Formats: sequence, C-alpha cells, structure tokens
Amino acid sequence: MSRILGISSFFHDSAAALLIDGKIIAAAQEERFSRVKNDASFPQQAIAYCLEAGEITGEDLDYVCYYEKPVLKFTRILESYLAYAPRGYASFRKGIPNWIRQKLHVPFAVKNGVPGFSKGIVYSDHHQAHAASAFFPSPFEEAAILTIDGVGEWSTTCIGYGKSNRIELLEELRFPHSLGLLYSAFTHYTGFQVNRGEYKMMGLAPYGTPCYRDLILEKIVDLKPDGSLRLNMDCFGYVDGLTMTTAKFHRLFGGPPRVPESAITQRDMDIAASIQAVTEEAMMGMANHAKERTGSSNLVMAGGVALNCVGNGRLLREGPFERVWIQPAANDAGGALGAAYFLWYQLKENPRTPSATDDQQGSFLGPEFTDQQIREELDRQGANYQRYESEAILWDDVARYLENGMVVGWFQGRMEFGPRALGARSILGDARNPEMQSNMNLKIKFRESFRPFAPVVLADAVEEYFELEADFESPYMLFVSKVRESRRFPRSSTEVRKGLEQIGEVRSDLPAITHVDDSARVQTVDRMRNPKLHGLLTRFRERTGCSVLINTSFNVRGEPIVCTPLDAYRCFMKTGMDILVLGNQLLTKV
Repeated sequence: MSRILGISSFFHDSAAALLIDGKIIAAAQEERFSRVKNDASFPQQAIAYCLEAGEITGEDLDYVCYYEKPVLKFTRILESYLAYAPRGYASFRKGIPNWIRQKLHVPFAVKNGVPGFSKGIVYSDHHQAHAASAFFPSPFEEAAILTIDGVGEWSTTCIGYGKSNRIELLEELRFPHSLGLLYSAFTHYTGFQVNRGEYKMMGLAPYGTPCYRDLILEKIVDLKPDGSLRLNMDCFGYVDGLTMTTAKFHRLFGGPPRVPESAITQRDMDIAASIQAVTEEAMMGMANHAKERTGSSNLVMAGGVALNCVGNGRLLREGPFERVWIQPAANDAGGALGAAYFLWYQLKENPRTPSATDDQQGSFLGPEFTDQQIREELDRQGANYQRYESEAILWDDVARYLENGMVVGWFQGRMEFGPRALGARSILGDARNPEMQSNMNLKIKFRESFRPFAPVVLADAVEEYFELEADFESPYMLFVSKVRESRRFPRSSTEVRKGLEQIGEVRSDLPAITHVDDSARVQTVDRMRNPKLHGLLTRFRERTGCSVLINTSFNVRGEPIVCTPLDAYRCFMKTGMDILVLGNQLLTKV
C-alpha cells in the first residue's frame, strides 16, 4: 500500500490531498478550516483532515510531494529583481524576507505540520503539478494538456501531452509574459482584489463593450496567432514594483485604477469586456496550437485561467477539440492533488486505467458529518429543527419551499474540493423567480448586485434549457452556455438599456440565472455523482415542471464556503436565508 500526501502552500489557496494506491481519499483547502479566504498558510488543518479520512498518521505516509520547486522559484525572483536593479529594490526588500521565512523552509514546515513523517520530500514543478491534476483524473486515455496561470517557477503557460500514465510538457511561455498576470492586472485596475476578484471582472464584462480591445493589443500585449504573447512591461509593476500596473498603463485608459468599493463606471465595464475578449482570443490560439502539436481530439486544462468559464465555453463551442475536461480545483489548490498524482504515475510508473466519467468523484473530497454529529451541534446551539426519517419526504418539503420563493441552505455529504459549490455546500433558489437574483445578492450573499448566479440542471434535461447537446456533462460548473433561444424573451426596441441599468431585466423564463448576455454557467447533476441534489431537483421538477434551480456557494461575501454544521448554522442565522437543511435536519425562519 502506497500513501502519498500532496501539499500546496505559501501563495494562495493552500491545500492538501491524499492518495492511497492511486485513489483520491481526501482533498481540501486550508481556508475551509481556518475561515481565512484564500488562506496561503501551510495547510496544517487540511493535512490533519486528509490523514484522518485515510485513517493514517504522518508516520504511515510513504511520500510527501510539494507542488513546486521553491529553490527554482527563488532563483527566478532573484534574477527578475537583478534584471531591473536598482529599480526593483523596494519590492525586493519587501518580498525576499517572506521567501526566506516560508518558501525556502518547506522541509521545516512539513516536519512541524505533518507529525510523525520523517521521510524525504518530493518536489514537482508547478506546471507539472497542474498538468498532472488535469490529465491523470480525466476520463481520457490520451489528451492535449493546457495549463495557464499567473506564474509557477518560470512557466506561465504550458502545452503538453498525456498518454496512459505519462505526461510531457512540450512548450512553455515564461515569466514575466503571462496571460494570468495580464488578467490579474486588469482585475486590479477595475478595483477588484488580485487572486480573489478575477471572477467578478468576468461577471462584469457582459455589461460593457470591448471597445478597448484594439488598444490592449496595440499597446499592452503582442498576441500571436498561436496564443503566445509578450507584454509591454513598461505598463506593469509586478516585477520591479509594488503594484500590478504603472502610470503608463493608467494614462492609456484615462485615469488611475478604480478605488475598491467605489461606483462602477461604464469605463470599468468596457475595460472588463475588452480584457475578457483578449483573454478568449489567447485561449483559442493556445488551444488551436495545442491541437496542432499533439493531434489529440481531447483537451484537459488546469491553472487559474482554466477557471475562466466564459473562455472555456467558447473553447467548447468553437475550439478544435471534441472533448474538454477541466480540473475542478484548477487553481493552486489543485496543485496539491497534481503533485501527488505526478509522483504516483509519472515517477513511480504505476499503470493507469481512466474511468468512463473521471476519477474526481464529483470533487466531493472534503469532510462529511453524520446526522448524529449535526444534531449534537444544533442542540449545542439551542436550535429548533425538524428531523426527517425519509429523504423522499424531506425532498418534497424542500421542493415546496423552493417553489414558494424561499431560499434554502443545502448542506449534504462531503464538502467540495475547488472553488465551486456543487451541491454539498450550496444555497439554492427558484431560477424562475425574477426577484431571486437581486434578493440573493443583496440580502443573503451581501455581494455586488451585478453578479450572476449559476444554474444546476438535471443532466437529462440540459438540452431543454441551454444551447448544449443532450449528452453534455458539466458536473463541475466550468462552462458557460447560452440559454436556449426558445426560452428567451424578445427585447423591446423602444428602450435599450446599457451597463448596470440592465440589472433586473427579465430575459428568459429563467430570469434568476440568465446573465445580461443571455448566458449561464451551467452545472449538470446526475444520480451517480450527487444522488441527494438529484433527488431534490427531480422532486422540484415533478412539482413545477422545471428542472433548474439556482446553485450558489454557501457563504457570504469575503468568507470561505462553509465546512462544518456550525459554519452553516452561523451563516444561516446572519443572512436572509429562509430554510437550512443539514443532512436530514431542517430549520426554518418562517
């Protein structure tokens, strides 16, 4: 028996993952335990959970694998500072002590954070870890590999090829030229937080027009047909300064960055639309080049840019690949899983047989709690709740509450691994309700009103609601599709709204999940991966004729997704949620 612990840490989205004989036993992000959003610290609590789930101790581990090579990354940072010296001294003085204290002391952190482990640590390359996380759990025997993020050691994008139990990285784009850092720079410029707000800018983009696209391509980035790019480094400060963008960048767009939390202007929306358009062009170029290099009809992806579900949707519609699979934890959290996989298959050369779906197990890889544990916690909190002996009766009651316009906190089974709530730690609502989007944003999620909500749809009904094939699967909510035209409402020609004036427009018979460009980030649900959510949605369809619900993450703005029953109860009590379902226990506020 071989037990491998993968770890990612010290940048953002720290995580741990455990493989036993090549099977994923557990994986989780540290933020879910620490309650610190995007926690970058050593994932001690996530490690403790993984070992507990595997019923082992640190002493039982055969290997610990770290998701990058700290010395190589340190070399890149030093070389980058020297290349810009003395201009980058302020950044050097601020950044280097942190590196010496953390990244270069990974062995010390492992020794303290994995009690009992005394063997050596294996280090994978950052993009090797991403590539391994994308290919090895995928359903493909062979596939082209595309990894795109901010930066690893030196690589910012890699094209590779995977077959059987081997991956090979064929080409790379190197720092400082990075599609991920380009997108993050615009995230900063539009007033959102880097490494946390990129999805907000993606959601803002449809409110604008890409009128700055040509300016970006002329002055900011030289984008080649194969997706490779070179940035005009006079516009960026992330190498030699303490900011993402420079005064030259600001002059090009007519002013300084938007102050966070200030009013969003039409310029901000147009800039978001423009960089999204450029990003999609780059992703398409990279995918086409990957097809040319590998000849494969399959594509797998990972890295933070692989969470750009709008770009993913375009790749699906217009790209050269027949099938696309994306690691649900495509960010650095997934690097922990990829590092463990890289050791098991690539270094130990174990045989691999891909499953018909994938080996990610629905990405339900986190902690779970029994009904007894849930009731004990609710009793400690003095909560009043109803206990159900029959899941069928529970589903019927919850479906009725949803039909009547109530918002439901849904806490079931193992927590999701990755940034998306997939039906284990979710907030659910009726997608047909025209007031649900604004109600959930302002009264429950406490977030920006422009943010769209994603639909979860029964897999056998996806073609009825979205412009997707009947057999299309999207269990990980990583592709955007148009709502089917037959479900959209014609728009009035007498009044054309622009920008945020479009919020609240009823665009389809599913207004709460139809974004301003008639799109939706689709999640399909099936009985095999998620039987409880499938059962609830089936009952909702029987009652209403509708196979779609809103599915958003069970958290409020600025907080991680809930992990424990106590997290869920506290979130429920301080928001406008009407119903909380914890396993077979139901609480109401009505």
